[in-house]
Amino acid sequence: MISLAQGGGSATGPSEAGTLDVDAAVQSEADDMLERASAASFDVEGIEPLVSEDFYNVDISSVDPDLDADDWELTVTGAVEDERTYTYDDLTERSAENRFVSLRCVGEGLNGHKLDNALWQGIPIMDLVEPAGPDEGCCVMLHAADGFYEEFPLAALQDGFLAFGMNGDVLPRGHGYPARALIPGHWGEINVKWLTEIEILETEADGYWEERGWHGTGPVNTVAKLHAANDLEDGRKQVAGHAYAGTRGIQRVEVSTDGGDTWTDARLTDPLPGADVWRQWVHEYDPPADSHEVVVRATDGTGTLQPEDESSAYPSGATGWVSKTVPP
Repeated sequence: MISLAQGGGSATGPSEAGTLDVDAAVQSEADDMLERASAASFDVEGIEPLVSEDFYNVDISSVDPDLDADDWELTVTGAVEDERTYTYDDLTERSAENRFVSLRCVGEGLNGHKLDNALWQGIPIMDLVEPAGPDEGCCVMLHAADGFYEEFPLAALQDGFLAFGMNGDVLPRGHGYPARALIPGHWGEINVKWLTEIEILETEADGYWEERGWHGTGPVNTVAKLHAANDLEDGRKQVAGHAYAGTRGIQRVEVSTDGGDTWTDARLTDPLPGADVWRQWVHEYDPPADSHEVVVRATDGTGTLQPEDESSAYPSGATGWVSKTVPP
């Protein structure tokens, strides 16, 4: 699954497709939000800043669709009063928004690196769906140009976002150009890239990964990752990583440097604006003379502690507390 999960993205640099076509005020806001995120990031060797420099990228095919925005269309079909078709210009001519959204792959290992964050430019999906007059359907199936499809509850569309920009640039081809879906709180693969159709369903249907035994709809599992263990000049150790709990947010990260016997609160970055965004954590301490086990756990915004029991990624995402043996 890790090699095939839908929902990653290419590097966050400019797309070869051209300059992002948004209002100057939206672009200025994006620049300001990116600058603030950079300033708020912990400068720690071994972990990504709050806006990822290398966004993970995994798909169902080894070749990404190469779409021309001039020929691309997005349709709203199924249980609606009036099916709608939108062009790329129909999207970019609307008033765009900037949103920080993090994505995590359901198939990654517990302490894997398929969790990243970006600032996206786009419009609310419901701005395109509501004019079609959707019936009281139960679900939505999103269809992609590469043949991928995923289903999720219709209610999730209320906060859905259709992104055509990433970090102030045109959405890169590898991340779904011309447009992709972002559905807060759900696993990465449900955030369909190269989106071509929004189908309103009257009855439930399995998506691509559900047909293969996965449960990717979510909500995402809470996780605190431990990716850095550094030696400081003053003799202390520094451990750090990211924490993520989807739309529940992160309230607290605790670190144990004695294998889980005692716990200390880590320092957290201030929350970025947005409903579905990760945070960085860092902790410095005086190390013992011998190798020792560092364990990390997170508490989400509802006050619920990340489960200790470990499970593999299949079928609903990995769980457990992350631990690492740190040398003296």
